Amino acid sequence: MKLILLGPPGAGKGTEAELLKKELSVRHISTGDMLREQVKSGASLGQQAKRYMDSGRLVPDDIVIRMVSERIQELGIKESFALDGFPRTRIQAESLDGTLEKSGRPIDLVLYFETSAPVVIQRLSGRRVCRQCGLNYHVQNMPPKKDGICDQCEGELYQRPDDSEETIRTRLKAYQDQTAELIGYYQAKGLLRKIPGDYEAIKLFEYLKDLFQREGLS
Repeated sequence: MKLILLGPPGAGKGTEAELLKKELSVRHISTGDMLREQVKSGASLGQQAKRYMDSGRLVPDDIVIRMVSERIQELGIKESFALDGFPRTRIQAESLDGTLEKSGRPIDLVLYFETSAPVVIQRLSGRRVCRQCGLNYHVQNMPPKKDGICDQCEGELYQRPDDSEETIRTRLKAYQDQTAELIGYYQAKGLLRKIPGDYEAIKLFEYLKDLFQREGLS
């Protein structure tokens, strides 16, 4: 299956994509992860993106489009994937259509995670990330066994700069302003399905599996 996961930061897209990867062998293509890899490597593309990410602004279309197009081209023609965090603008969506048309891999469904602002803020402001292995935790929902220490590698846990409450609100506003038209874009194509992003992760995954069965994708 070929999926697009739409929704604001903190909607649970990454968590559900990882569950899809483990249980249904769907490749998780996260633009956020790709951008952070570029920043960590010190690459020119990453340095360009960093100043936008640190302030909570969306990274410009041309940078993101280049990364995603290259990643999709690397996949086998029959390989399932879920795009997480892309597209975010009409320009990105139209560019993606062109890339997929050339490769013969049309999108099956666009999943829109409808998520309330209080839930997003609670999820993101409590998130902690391991500096060493990148594993995610949450101070309330999924705390480590030892405060501030990763269970897996014993690396230090930290709060990403873009997970402060002020920056989260900036990110939500940017998302609402720049991606609202995507809902109509994919509705017109008959691909959009709205799903309850406020659901707890496992409950939402069960909802998704039922949806895939109804759509003939499982």
